[in-house]
Amino acid sequence: MNTIKPDQIIELEPSLIKVPFEQLRKSFRYQHKYIEKELTSLHDKIERCMRDTSLSPEKASLVLDDLLKQVDKLTRKLQKAKVEELAHSHRIEKRIQNLRQIEDVTLPRAPEFIAWNKTRLDRVVVDYLLREGMTRSAKRVAEDGGIEDMVDIQLFAQSEKIEQALRNHSCKECLSWCSENKSSLRKMKSTLEFNLRLQEHIELARSSRGLDAIAYANKHLTPWKTTEEKRIGQAMGLLAYKSNTQCQPYKDLYDPSRWLEIIDQFRSDFYALCSLTSHPLLAITLQAGLSALKTPQCYQHENQNVNCPICDNQTLGGLAEKLPLSHHVNSTIVCRISGKIMNEDNPPMLLPNGRVYSLDALQDMASKNDGKITCPRTGDIYTMDMLKKVFIS
Repeated sequence: MNTIKPDQIIELEPSLIKVPFEQLRKSFRYQHKYIEKELTSLHDKIERCMRDTSLSPEKASLVLDDLLKQVDKLTRKLQKAKVEELAHSHRIEKRIQNLRQIEDVTLPRAPEFIAWNKTRLDRVVVDYLLREGMTRSAKRVAEDGGIEDMVDIQLFAQSEKIEQALRNHSCKECLSWCSENKSSLRKMKSTLEFNLRLQEHIELARSSRGLDAIAYANKHLTPWKTTEEKRIGQAMGLLAYKSNTQCQPYKDLYDPSRWLEIIDQFRSDFYALCSLTSHPLLAITLQAGLSALKTPQCYQHENQNVNCPICDNQTLGGLAEKLPLSHHVNSTIVCRISGKIMNEDNPPMLLPNGRVYSLDALQDMASKNDGKITCPRTGDIYTMDMLKKVFIS
């Protein structure tokens, strides 16, 4: 009987825990910087007040009011941060509990494993729907399955909001996101911010606002000179051409499809920063399953099996075409006629035309056809005394 190895299954779920953990870490880091900045500001204001010997009671009262407002703002910010971080911690706890459900399970038909697989299937479907922008459907599936804490709806909603702004040819939201994650993007050596700045420069040039484009380039493109000097030169050369130019590379710079490239780059960087997989979990899972079933015979017409999903080239076979073949250390030989495994109790038998079928299937065929055997693939007719037993080493 097949057994499952929970450790190996858990290894396939790195983003399940890592995504909320990264969100918690990011939130903590941001709040820590904010608190340090605000406390330093408060300390400096208090120090200045204490050093100002000419401070009148009225002015001191105004300063105190300002300090109290700042402290109140900081308190509200901390309360909001606490709620946010508790939510991330709750999601981490729920996901760990989910993985613990199968830590002692070894049988694939165990009720615990079947229930866990159902939850995982729901998660995979929700993940796919969210990546395709079908947020309402994703929420419905998550609510029906009771897995709201197991999926990242808010995270994808943030991504979709920025992507929608880019579709509307607005870089503002994405640039704000780049600013919030500047250090992480720098570590990734991302060029997303430069491409956004370049696109804004292009839109100014498209609108024939040459002076504004030059001023914008001096402020936002020149800081990238050490790594993007060639592209900055092209951006400045763009000012000499209209948007309908056929001259390269300016034609490509004016091409509206650049917005789609920016969306793809943002999505890639967003997923990487949030520890999300670059491809949908549904695609990853499906590809793993298809590769495990794929054999060279799947694409040979005469060897195709109606019970094999890969053998249908119009559906899953087409999806599996570029995937690697399955790796089997020990092969299992299955009869083409009966679909049963051939072994010592049901040995493989060789027909004179080189085709091999199981003894049980051939005997059953012969008993129904006056001792005659018809090869299902070639139509050749033989008798039982013409068969040879095959020994597999």
